[in-house]
Amino acid sequence: MEVHLPQHQEAQLNELSIITGRGTDDLVQEAVARLLAYNEWFKGQVQVGIDQIERGEFIEEEEMDARVERMLRS
Repeated sequence: MEVHLPQHQEAQLNELSIITGRGTDDLVQEAVARLLAYNEWFKGQVQVGIDQIERGEFIEEEEMDARVERMLRS
């Protein structure tokens, strides 16, 4: 697989490689692993919300607006 980065990102990656003493391949693999892990977590959180809605565990928009307004005032 090839990955083409904008010039500024490639320069930043090379700098990080020098600073950390790690290869650029390792850094990119770590970044991809983190992205994929985050994506799985996010999908899980969306499913939690969907499940809560299906069980009727939610508040109406007006109540949420009121809660946010109270939070902003405090």
